[in-house]
Amino acid sequence: MCGIAGFVNPDGRPADPEILARMTATIEHRGPDGSGFYLDGPAALGHRRLSIIDVDGGAQPMSNEDGSIWVTFNGEIYNDPALRSLLLSAGHRFRNASDTEGLVHLYEQYGEGFPSRLNGMFALAIWDSRRRRLLLSRDRLGQKPLFYAELPGGGLAFGSEPKAVFAHPEVGKRLDPASLARYLFYEYVPSPHTIWLGMKKLPPGHTLLWEGGNVSVEPYWVSPDPVDRAEPFEVAAGRFWDEFVAAVGRHRRSDVPLGVFLSGGVDSSSVAAALTEWEPASKIRTFSIGFDDPSFDESGHARAVASLLGTDHRERTFSADDVLTLLPEVAGWLDEPFGDASILPTHLLSRFAREEVTVALGGDGADELLAGYPTFKADRASRIFRGLPSAARSLARAAVRGLPVDHRNMSLDFKLKQFLRGAGEPTSLAHQRWLGSFSGSEIRGLLVDPDSWDVEAEHLERASRLAPGLDPLSRSLRLYQDTYLPDDILAKVDRASMACSLEVRAPFLDAELVDSIQAMPAVFKYARGQTKRLLKHAARGRLPSTILDRPKKGFGIPVARWLRGPLAPLLDSLLGHDRLKSQGLFDPIEVARRVKEHRDGVCDHRKPLWTLLMFQLWYDRWLA
Repeated sequence: MCGIAGFVNPDGRPADPEILARMTATIEHRGPDGSGFYLDGPAALGHRRLSIIDVDGGAQPMSNEDGSIWVTFNGEIYNDPALRSLLLSAGHRFRNASDTEGLVHLYEQYGEGFPSRLNGMFALAIWDSRRRRLLLSRDRLGQKPLFYAELPGGGLAFGSEPKAVFAHPEVGKRLDPASLARYLFYEYVPSPHTIWLGMKKLPPGHTLLWEGGNVSVEPYWVSPDPVDRAEPFEVAAGRFWDEFVAAVGRHRRSDVPLGVFLSGGVDSSSVAAALTEWEPASKIRTFSIGFDDPSFDESGHARAVASLLGTDHRERTFSADDVLTLLPEVAGWLDEPFGDASILPTHLLSRFAREEVTVALGGDGADELLAGYPTFKADRASRIFRGLPSAARSLARAAVRGLPVDHRNMSLDFKLKQFLRGAGEPTSLAHQRWLGSFSGSEIRGLLVDPDSWDVEAEHLERASRLAPGLDPLSRSLRLYQDTYLPDDILAKVDRASMACSLEVRAPFLDAELVDSIQAMPAVFKYARGQTKRLLKHAARGRLPSTILDRPKKGFGIPVARWLRGPLAPLLDSLLGHDRLKSQGLFDPIEVARRVKEHRDGVCDHRKPLWTLLMFQLWYDRWLA
């Protein structure tokens, strides 16, 4: 795990090493163990290293034998041993044991299509000195970030985080009004967009080629569609577990201490259970955190799993003050606004684990691949709701509106009111309404300039392009994999863990396992009201039923209550009338209404107010 940065000048003028040094210095937190630079005429590649594989011999940027191909790389390649054998048989020579060197040889052997052969999480840049060509590529599902900006005259600058790109003097900081609307809608900005005008994210599973001042971006991987299978569900579940255990085995390769995030949910518990098939449980270090609010504390479930498996378990409890003190720090290392409050406990867990290990395995990706969210149950209920007579729907809405506000985690009134936000909408829009903070009409009422962008129309058009011939569940899963997974879940884990120099790996996103899961029928993933059906069946007997059958709660913090208590002064400061009037982005009257209703207990505005609060913290750090 590392950080990368670089650029290529448009007119052939030599690259300035001081610019490259400034770019890489901004991402030192991603790689505190060393730095490296390579310059070749107009091209510059930089690297910050967190040593994981071949600690002594894996310094970057790295070249092939004759120095004609160079790479700077962030991530891990899990099928490196197999690729190395293939390349050795083809006559390539290796000088070290890192998983980086194989990348230049793969490019030599297979050209620009080589990323399709990688099983890993990665963002990489390759400079071909003979062809004067720069190649950027990102892993299939977006575990590792990569940002870029085209420079005046045809150049290009790139980096693992926007702050690295901004260190190039020809890249300016300007807010994109359309992406402000996107942020309010999603709670993040989905790729290829960023919050910044003139900067883009390289989409997952894509390669960018820069040559002669021209830029092209193309996909190198397309997810396989589900296929009809003759095998029974029980047989598929057994095969899935074997494939999952193999994926965990590939992800455990490390020359530094490794642990497991253990939340007490089925995903992370399954990772820990699978790892016990590779090594003694007593040697596996598991980490969990808890909170002093019982409705958000899941540490007891994690403790029960650790006890059952016999792992060497650590846990720590945090208070509201512990979490709240993180807010200014988080705004410092988030170069884009981010409204998912779980980034705070994710960072606390990462920082806790980093005291003992450098690599951690987590359960990310299972919900988006195997239909694990409560929204998939809500989807079925919404179809029933839409079929009711209009009078019955109106009565239901009135009854739900009358429920008293309950600020506990996933309280009944919160779930029902959130459900009604999307229940009458097309499926793809309903899912985003359930996940997000603001609807399109609410955004138009909030923004001072409401004509910036029709974000709901853009979302519907985006969803329509994804696997149009598939069944409804598979199409919904593809939408989660296209937006929520890379730009919320994986972005959160990357930023929260790399802020404390911890590498987090996601075995559920192993390329071989993903291809197998994607090809399975939708009914194997969700049926009979059961989410993650395949995983839960495969894990039964390996994990207690209390873990497999309990409702999903997520990794949250008591935002609703804090906004009325310890966060109230900050809310008043950052969302005050005079500030908003001067800023000129949000309608102060509309914001004041939401603040008052939440504070008075009339409505639960936890999600929209938190989304606005995080934007203002980000704005003060990056634009004020």
